[in-house]
Amino acid sequence: MSAEPSRPTPSTTPRFGVWLIGARGSVATTAIAGCAAVAGGLHPPTGMITETPDFASCGLPPLSSLVFGGHDTVDCPLPKRAEHLAAGGVLPHGLPSAVHAELVAADREIRPGGPLPGDTDGGPGRTDDAWIDAFAADIRDFVRRQDLAGAVVVNVASTEPAPADGSLPPSSLYAAAALRAGCAYVNFTPSTGLHHPALTALAASAGVPYAGRDGKTGQTLLRSVLGPMFAQRALAVRAWSGTNLLGGGDGAALADPAAAAAKNAGKERVLADTLGAAPEGEVHIDDVPALGDWKTAWDHIAFDGFLGARMVLQTTWQGCDSALAAPLVLDLARLAARAQQRGLTGPLAELGFYFKDPVGDGPASLGEQYAELKRFAGRLRDGSGDPGDTGVRADGGTGGGAAGSEAYGTAPGDRAAEDRGPGDRAADGPRHGAGDSGGRR
Repeated sequence: MSAEPSRPTPSTTPRFGVWLIGARGSVATTAIAGCAAVAGGLHPPTGMITETPDFASCGLPPLSSLVFGGHDTVDCPLPKRAEHLAAGGVLPHGLPSAVHAELVAADREIRPGGPLPGDTDGGPGRTDDAWIDAFAADIRDFVRRQDLAGAVVVNVASTEPAPADGSLPPSSLYAAAALRAGCAYVNFTPSTGLHHPALTALAASAGVPYAGRDGKTGQTLLRSVLGPMFAQRALAVRAWSGTNLLGGGDGAALADPAAAAAKNAGKERVLADTLGAAPEGEVHIDDVPALGDWKTAWDHIAFDGFLGARMVLQTTWQGCDSALAAPLVLDLARLAARAQQRGLTGPLAELGFYFKDPVGDGPASLGEQYAELKRFAGRLRDGSGDPGDTGVRADGGTGGGAAGSEAYGTAPGDRAAEDRGPGDRAADGPRHGAGDSGGRR
């Protein structure tokens, strides 16, 4: 491993930045440490779809070419955060020491986030536009100093409450800054991000690709497989109920009933999309601090068979959220970087495989979404295909950012913006600041 992995060195391979919102959180730390471990040959790329044969010749940035930075409101250094994750079994024992230099290098590129909970009028002496300008300047400075070919901004921060008054929440300030800096943008959280009517004009004119939202890592991943199975098998689902037990910052945040309801909206939407209508039943979320970064999800599915025979399917999912999410974050950063390099702009609907509530129009079943993703790999490889099929424009735009964030209208890429508020998917309560790692994120 290099002692100074982020310092520019002469190379024929372009380097790309990955700017993480919530850069000191569990997901971000796992992604940074994992990228260094895989690039250095210390661990296999388990869980990384972009490392499978279908993506081998797509021109994706090599893991070794990724340079990390970001925003956060907490000050726990990445090496210390990695040690905590290793103690909890999230990272392999000894990995924080093996990739210490990479963690230190990424930590040097983390800048203060904001505004914090309780700040009014955008924070002390700052308007929304001032926050956006400051964040965009941080990103542009990172790209310039590191001599990068481009950068992708990925939101992995704690989920935020929905804006109640039409103001821009922190996730939307970061999203606007990404576009203003001319960077591709990915929202891996249920937070509002670009799904705010005030950002419609900016998203349409920025000339960069974007994707999201709400990463599909566990229970909903399974639902996106089982839902189509019941529909294709012509079995009538009468009720679908679930329970989540989880700890860490995510569990604490989702103890807020309003946050839990918003979080569950994506889970329910997958069932409605794949079954044709939402069945009876709810998902209950319980905060169990002792579980830390680990989660158990149960589903109870009641369905009717031939001649009305009543049957039940029960599933149990036990997993580590950060270890499930981190490889997908690396996938999305590489795919978005390559998409921008190929001149694609606007919503990347083909990346719906990764999300509970994907932008643009696309299928809901996991199998169909994976087929779309493979077609997207072909487009990245040779430029084939009709961008009009998915709403992605291939007009050669390379970003550059558009001024302003004041226009109103239907939120970008929101398939049902007319039927729900711009921030109704934003969740976790106000106990974390903008870009705050919280726990899971």
